[in-house]
Amino acid sequence: MNQPHKIILGLPKGSLQESTYAMMKKAGFTIRSGSRSYIPSVDDPEIEARLIRAQEISRYVEQGVLDVGMTGFDWITENRSNVVEVANLVYAKQGLRPVRWVLAVPNDSPIQSVKDLEGKRVATEAVGITRQYLEKNGVKAEVEFSWGATEVKAPELVDAIVEITETGSSLRANNLRIVETILESTTRLIVNQDAWQDPWKKKKVQQLAMLLEGALAAETKVLLKMNVSTDKVKAVSALLPALHAPTLNQLAQDGWYSIESVVEESVVREIIPQLKEAGAEGIIEIPLNKVVP
Repeated sequence: MNQPHKIILGLPKGSLQESTYAMMKKAGFTIRSGSRSYIPSVDDPEIEARLIRAQEISRYVEQGVLDVGMTGFDWITENRSNVVEVANLVYAKQGLRPVRWVLAVPNDSPIQSVKDLEGKRVATEAVGITRQYLEKNGVKAEVEFSWGATEVKAPELVDAIVEITETGSSLRANNLRIVETILESTTRLIVNQDAWQDPWKKKKVQQLAMLLEGALAAETKVLLKMNVSTDKVKAVSALLPALHAPTLNQLAQDGWYSIESVVEESVVREIIPQLKEAGAEGIIEIPLNKVVP
């Protein structure tokens, strides 16, 4: 009997885990895992999942232990992993934006730029990224690996830190200021080089990428539906900033149409009153799971 085709997918354990599970759910895949299990179940018989720290995923994908993985561009860079990047998935722990690795110092520190780190000591979890950055700027400094609580180490233990941040709130709470951004990072869907050469695996990964990108595209969009009389169709349609032209369907009642349009959620509160004034009736706002161009 032929063995069924499968891909082994590495999912990030830790800060990205919850948001990754939610994104996979919107893409159509339900993942379940126990509190201590590193082998979650996926409701797709062609996918086996492994729950691994994001810092390690790119190494295991490069080695072929995993066929595919979801991890940050920062850790791909840190590990210098030779992998295929299939999709750029712009989401993080707290929102749909890149995270930043930043050089930070105490508020009263004299350090104003990377050049001022000459001969100083820097603590970070991203040792490779930091060393590459210092080398690029021609600065020699001691870089030590931080096992955690990096924000509290300056100024008593080190002169500066390189830390990841989304909002900067944790740095500010620890009386630190950002000097420079070293690297911006987003989540990437990556594939092992040999797996990418396998036609079945390549197609499966491309389908996964399409669904994930569709789920991300839907995060900021909604579907608006409304009824409009014939004489108001042009005015109402002009107000809709659709991906494409709004969909127009004639209703059973003569002289009335149904209009549907996918719009950015951020503009809905502004345009609904305008649509109402222009003659739209029965306006419905519907959340979306996926938008696939």
